[in-house]
This record gives sequence, C-alpha cells and structure tokens, in this order.
Amino acid sequence: MQVVAIRVVVADDNYLVREGVVRLLARLDDIEVVAAASDLDSLLAAVETERPDVVVTDIRMPPTGTDEGVRAANALRTSHPTVGVVVLSQYASAGYALALLDDGSDRRAYLLKDRVSDVAELASAIRTVAAGGSVVDPKVVEELVAARARAKRSPIAFLTVREREIMGEMAQGKSNAAIAAALHLSDRAVEKHINSIFSKLGLSEEPDVNRRVKAVLVFLADGGGQHPRPGS
Repeated sequence: MQVVAIRVVVADDNYLVREGVVRLLARLDDIEVVAAASDLDSLLAAVETERPDVVVTDIRMPPTGTDEGVRAANALRTSHPTVGVVVLSQYASAGYALALLDDGSDRRAYLLKDRVSDVAELASAIRTVAAGGSVVDPKVVEELVAARARAKRSPIAFLTVREREIMGEMAQGKSNAAIAAALHLSDRAVEKHINSIFSKLGLSEEPDVNRRVKAVLVFLADGGGQHPRPGS
C-alpha cells in the first residue's frame, strides 16, 4: 500500500537554514516539501497555491522580523484550519508559545531550532500536527512553568480584592479623596489600604509620590493584577 505523503511548505528567511530543512525532509518517504518561502507574504501565498498539510516556519521573518511565524499560524487558523503549523524558534519563550496556542493547541507545534538537526524529532512534530495533535518543546514547557511560578511569586498576587480595586483607581491617576468617593470608602480607609499596598510591594521607605508611581508601574506590568490570589 502506497503511503500518502504529508505535503509541507517550509518558510525561513535564512537561505541556509531553509535549504537545510528542505534537504532533511527530502530524505523521508512520507513527507514531501512542495514549496519554500522566505517571508510572511510568500508563505501565505504558497499555502494558497499548494494547499499543504503542514507549514514549517521560522518565528521571525520579514517584513518585521518579530513574530511572523505566530501571525501566520493565527491567520491560517481561520483561513485554512486543517493546515498544521510547526513554528521553529531559537527562543524558549513562554510568551511566543502562549501566543501560538492562544486559539487552541490542535495542529500546532513550537520547537527550538536546535532540534532541527534531529530530523526524526522534526518529522515527528510534522506528523503529529498533520494528525491534529500538538507538540511543545520541553525547554519551552520548562519556561512556561517558570513563568507561572514567577507570577505566583509576584507581590501583586498578595493584594486583597479591595487593595486591587484601589490600585486600579490609582492607575487612573485618582487622588485618595477621589478613590474614596469612587469606592464608597472613608478617606482614612483608603489611606490604610494604600499603606498596606506600599508595604506589600516593598515601597515603605520611598517618598509618597514615588511610591504611588512605582506601585502603579508594578501593577500595570503585572497585567493589572489579573492572576488569582494565593489559595483562590
């Protein structure tokens, strides 16, 4: 019985890397490279023309050299939902991986480029996404776990619900009196909560103006305190 080959488009702006991946995959009987692209536009055009089963793409390509691989995967999720995408990156980035998997993990893989030399591992990822599965590089999983651990350790996580409400008002530039009016609290209660916030964020020894600014910066950098409190 003849094996039906998985049709693959390879995209990378580095010629040597692109040709290297193409030649590695050419050794396999069940995978056929039907096109190669060097940027986001040519990749999407190749998908329209060749109708591949899987795209293997670098994460950074022209025109911006930032996140084209993820953008291609997200676009194909809508335009060609059955096309699998294997993103290759030199970065063990939790952010990139989460962006790739944001709309679902089916038919998506995130591998580090140092895995490319192992054709068996790359081929396995291609076969997996072609069949509807997903693959995430173990090093990226470690980074995701570490990022989650860092989030749990964030001092914002230890603020009470009321303190977070007050931080949200502070982030809008409101004075203590304006915060008290908005949250139906006394001025004294707001002052007490704010002092507690400063203490939890380690800002107790700072001048008051600096403490407010730094507290808001920490709050905004943490995503506005979106993660759950410990034990919640």
